[in-house]
Formats: sequence, structure tokens, C-alpha cells
Amino acid sequence: QVQLVESGGGLEQPGGSLRLSCAASGTIFGINAMGWYRQAPGKQRELVATITSSGSTNYADSVKGRFTISRDNAKNTVYLQMSSLKPEDTAVYYCNADIRTGLIRRREYWGQGTQVTVSS
Repeated sequence: QVQLVESGGGLEQPGGSLRLSCAASGTIFGINAMGWYRQAPGKQRELVATITSSGSTNYADSVKGRFTISRDNAKNTVYLQMSSLKPEDTAVYYCNADIRTGLIRRREYWGQGTQVTVSS
């Protein structure tokens, strides 16, 4: 059984920084793309950033230049460094990963979500 466990959310003031972490555990043959999504109250879940196994990244326009996604393949962990936070960044942030659990078994997994609140 594979699990994604997120950490690092919390309350931060506008202009501040937070770092989210997401560690994958279980029977893992390999991890393809990993990413972060977020869902604000009353809104649909949206892409924040993704990173491939080779390190290529993609960002939502709303976070470009402020957020940085990275990963440690040895630790099966993905990070999201968030800087210059804005109130509109307030949301539940979800980790996502495309994980191979066998020679041909592969599926998408989600973390349980971590709350990020940006407020003065």
C-alpha cells in the first residue's frame, strides 16, 4: 500500500514563506511525475506545480516566480517552497504522484491535504 504524507502547512502572514513536504512510502518501484494542487473554499482543485522524474518543472501562472517545486528521488519526497505569499494562496494543498508499484502496475496517488492560510 502506498501513502503520500504531507507536512509543512500552517498560518503565515502576507509576504511570508512556507515549505511543504510530501513523502511517498510503501512498495514503490519508481515515481514518475510529482506535483502539488490546491483547492480553495468554493473553488475547484487546481494545479500549482509539477516536476518530472528528471527535474523538469511546470507552474501555474499565478505562482510563477514565487513558488519553487523540487524533489529528492532518493527519499521519494517532493517539496514546495512558497514565498511572497498572498491571501489568495489560502487553500488546502494536495500532493500528487504517479507511482509504479510493479513492473506494469502504475497509478496516481493523492495525499490527505495540508491547510495553508495566508492572513494578517
